[in-house]
Amino acid sequence: MIIVAGATGDLGGRIVRELAGLGAPVAALVRTESSARHLEGMASQVRYADFDDVDSIARALNGVHCVVSALSGLEPVILGAQGRLLDAAVKAGVPRFIPSDYAIDFRQVPQGSNRNLNLRSAFLQRAESSGLRLTSVLNGAFMDMLTGTIPIVQHSIRRVIYWGSADQPMDFTTIADTARFTAHAAMDPDTPRWLRISGARVTVRDIAAATSRVRGRSYGILPVGTLGTLGLTIRLARLFAPGTPDDLYPAWQGMQYLRNLLAGEGLLATPLDNERYPSMTWTSLEAVLRQDTR
Repeated sequence: MIIVAGATGDLGGRIVRELAGLGAPVAALVRTESSARHLEGMASQVRYADFDDVDSIARALNGVHCVVSALSGLEPVILGAQGRLLDAAVKAGVPRFIPSDYAIDFRQVPQGSNRNLNLRSAFLQRAESSGLRLTSVLNGAFMDMLTGTIPIVQHSIRRVIYWGSADQPMDFTTIADTARFTAHAAMDPDTPRWLRISGARVTVRDIAAATSRVRGRSYGILPVGTLGTLGLTIRLARLFAPGTPDDLYPAWQGMQYLRNLLAGEGLLATPLDNERYPSMTWTSLEAVLRQDTR
């Protein structure tokens, strides 16, 4: 039995569907008060737990072989709820745990340069001492963000804007491919500690060329400043437009992620694990750019 925490979210729901499609016995772990009707037709089971209560979670993990966390949020979620999920897995005797680490290699990201990634680093220290067999899936940035959340493709001027170097490689993988790979990893009894995947390792120049092919019109590149300039912009945005305390992705957070990518911080080490599961196919950059309706 594989159980997915965060199954009501986009990534978690996709992981549940992928596991079910692979024939795995999969349970969705949701809060007692959550609505999980849409999961009942996908998961073998829907189990409820109070995420503020380790004992409640531990009871829900009875008989589970692998916990997959797709929890998403700030400190109360990544360190709080996921921390209690980790403690419950230990208490329930679950042998394997896949934490919610889907990102660039946050271990290489300077402390203070990315709030959300620094939370994963903090959780890593706790997880490493748990005694559980851990497997983290690092997928770079979600490629889907190039169609809006990371708005570097500017269609109005047919340019891809950037700070720093246009030749810096960056790793991108779609949410769907990350979910499919994670499902395979959850079923794999021999996973290493770290798995690294990249649906497309591309530069700003590559993104401009791919957009040109998709749109049938020439797109160029446009430098708009240095990485230092982008860092200053982030500080100003954080000061004057901080967002709400529970806002996971205010504008400045998206800029932090972009700066990490453009600085080469968190670039995945090679060799990648794309070939680990032969049935996997990878969504191309062009396929994602075709979905951009802007």
